[in-house]
Amino acid sequence: MRAAIVIPVYNHGPQVAEVIAAARPLGLPIFVVDDGSTDATAAVLAAQEEIVVLRHPANRGKGAALLTGFAAAAPTCDWILTIDADGQHDPEDGRALLAAAAARQDARVLVVGKRRGMRGGHVPWTSRFGRGFSNFWVWVSGGPLIADSQSGFRLYPLPETLALGVAARRYQFEVEVLVRARRRGIAIVEVPVSVVYQPKGVRVSHFRPWLDFCRNTGTFCRLICDRVFRLGRRR
Repeated sequence: MRAAIVIPVYNHGPQVAEVIAAARPLGLPIFVVDDGSTDATAAVLAAQEEIVVLRHPANRGKGAALLTGFAAAAPTCDWILTIDADGQHDPEDGRALLAAAAARQDARVLVVGKRRGMRGGHVPWTSRFGRGFSNFWVWVSGGPLIADSQSGFRLYPLPETLALGVAARRYQFEVEVLVRARRRGIAIVEVPVSVVYQPKGVRVSHFRPWLDFCRNTGTFCRLICDRVFRLGRRR
C-alpha cells in the first residue's frame, strides 16, 4: 500500500509536535497542512525534520486543508491516513485502519476510525450531540449508516476521493465525502479507535456549535435535494 499521512493544522502549536512524533513510528511520509495559523504553529513545524509542510496564507477550512494535502501526496500515494492535530487520536491506531483496507484486496474502501469513549467526562455535549445529528442526516442524504460520521481519523482511497467532486471545504467535507463515496459504490467500514479529550481549556478546538450547525444543515439540505433530484430523474 502506497500510503501517506496528512495532518491538517490550524492554531495547534501546543499539540502538533507530539502528534507528529506519535505518527512517525508508522513509517509513512507525513504531510502537514498549516491552514493559515496565527499562533506559533509555523515555528513548531519549521523545527520538525523529514516532513512536508504546506501552508495556506489564510484560513480556508479543514476540507480545503485536507485537499491540499491529498493533492501534494497524489503523485506518490494511493491511500491517505488523516489524523487530527489536536491530540485526540492515537496514531498507532492507524495500523488497524491500514489493515482493514489491506484485508479487502478486491475493492476500494474508505475506513473510518470509530471513536470509543465518547461519553467520558471531558467530552463536550456538542461533540456527542453533533455526532448523533450527523450520523442520522448522512444516512438520510444517501450516505452510509455508521456510528461516527464526524471522525477525522480516516483512511481515504486517494484517486477515488479526489474524483468525488466534494463541494464543502470546512468541517462539512468529512460528512459530504461519506455521502458521495456511498453513491459511487465505495465501501465504507468502521474500525474502533481510542480517543482522548483533554479538559476544557487544554484542548484546542475550532468547532463553533451554532455556526457549524448552520453550515452542516446547509450541506445536508444540498445533498438531500441532490438525492431527490437524482431519484426523480431515474423515474
